[in-house]
Amino acid sequence: MIRIVSVEQIREIEAVADRASLSYATMMQNAGRAAAERAKIILAGLSGAPKVTVLVGPGNNGGDALVVSKLLAQETQAQVRVYLTKPRANDDPLMSGILAANIFVAHAAEDLNFQVLINLIVESNMVIDGLFGIGLRLPIKDEPANLLHALEIALHKYKTINAASRAFLETPAEPHPPAARPPFIFALDCPSGLNCDTGEIDQHSLHADETITFIAPKPGLLKFPGAAAVGKLTVASIGVPPNISMHSQSDAYIVTADDIREKLPPRNSNSNKGTYGKLLIVGGSAQYTGAPTLAAHAAYRAGAGLVTVAVPASILPDIRGTLLEATWVGLREKDGALDQNASTEVTIQSANFDSLLIGPGLSRAAGDFITFFLNEAANLKNLVIDADGLNLMSEIENWWTYLPGDTILTPHPGEMGRLCSLTTAEVQSRRWELAAAKAAAWNTIIVLKGAHTVIAFPNGQTAILPFKTSALATAGTGDVLAGVIAGLLAQGVMPFDAAQIGGYLHGLAGVKVAETIGERASTAHDISKALSTAWCAIEGGHNA
Repeated sequence: MIRIVSVEQIREIEAVADRASLSYATMMQNAGRAAAERAKIILAGLSGAPKVTVLVGPGNNGGDALVVSKLLAQETQAQVRVYLTKPRANDDPLMSGILAANIFVAHAAEDLNFQVLINLIVESNMVIDGLFGIGLRLPIKDEPANLLHALEIALHKYKTINAASRAFLETPAEPHPPAARPPFIFALDCPSGLNCDTGEIDQHSLHADETITFIAPKPGLLKFPGAAAVGKLTVASIGVPPNISMHSQSDAYIVTADDIREKLPPRNSNSNKGTYGKLLIVGGSAQYTGAPTLAAHAAYRAGAGLVTVAVPASILPDIRGTLLEATWVGLREKDGALDQNASTEVTIQSANFDSLLIGPGLSRAAGDFITFFLNEAANLKNLVIDADGLNLMSEIENWWTYLPGDTILTPHPGEMGRLCSLTTAEVQSRRWELAAAKAAAWNTIIVLKGAHTVIAFPNGQTAILPFKTSALATAGTGDVLAGVIAGLLAQGVMPFDAAQIGGYLHGLAGVKVAETIGERASTAHDISKALSTAWCAIEGGHNA
């Protein structure tokens, strides 16, 4: 796992490291080296001598940027240009290295209306952002605000000039050439304009294509709206020992592929369907017939041995052929939705299964079912509740007192709002804090869906998934996630691990779909089918 630490904690870590003989100067050199190595990989895809403009602020972030500038000038064919927002003494060791390498240096103090800066950006293949770093506080005012606004103008001008050039060169063989691409923005530690603790962001913030952050990720890099400016996030070590106290005390962490590989349930060639558990999925209604099938398909993709789908009896003839591998049960109902009598059937049936998923496609008409089900739920094991199971449950006073320990809830922000009596906007404004508080208060595991899904546990730990893709922003993907988690529980995976494995697998499947068919065209069924690709990537040792 990769621990997430606050800006204050990072400063304490650096101070402890400095006292333990890893000096600030050495940490800066190591940060610059890590960033330069990553920049070289990005630049390797460009032919000729790419032009790199390095934006250098007055603080330590600017120091990192100067180290990167020197290394790229010495070790690549890139034409490196440095833009200083504040003067630095020529005898500054970092500045001396720049001058010795004959790197072009421009000074903001001498740049009337930022014309030099704009020209540098317009000519660049890569812009390295070393302006403000992690210590920024909003709002940005005065000269820094003017600088960010000038960068915004420069990037817009880049697009305009290059688009016009391409239009002039248009030929019948290429009637619709691709739009010109702005320079690659590579942020050091944090995109300029982003609060690294809160995720708040300035309106003129420099949005990065990739951010390399040092020692550990900071919360604001993973919280929206700021996370939208981060691009790909890379975490680089700069030599700080991982056991330094403040680093190890964080309760929040990013889940990695290595973490998931360590938690995977075993597969044995000498096995049968019973080896991998039995799952009962309860849901469906006349209005929502596809949801339980999506969940069941995903559960099989997660490795479950046998999946049974229990739905209102009246819709059973229409959907039982949609998934050939599943077994089916028709339950008692009223007007196409499960009624209170079905809850007793489910409780009796659940004794024959290793896990139970309630909710996909249930509909709001199943209120009596949920009320009676909760009254009988206390002795159940490996329970997952999703979708309208959550919505209906939220209408019952003190609903959490009826649930068995380690029940997994998988709300989207709207459902979480109903469970907490909050608006969706209020949920989104404090996702991490709310999920952690409610997991403890309700003694449940909460999988709060969305970009950078939050998984909160009753013991105070919070796992953050590294995925943010609109390929998952389509109807039915939540049913897929619930099915995956429940399928893992059926195989004997502990709830704590099943939530993380299932969330990671689901998010990675979304990324794989985005890479193959694009984010716009994806469906929940595409996500479910891509689970096999995600498994192969994880088990093959690939990081995601």
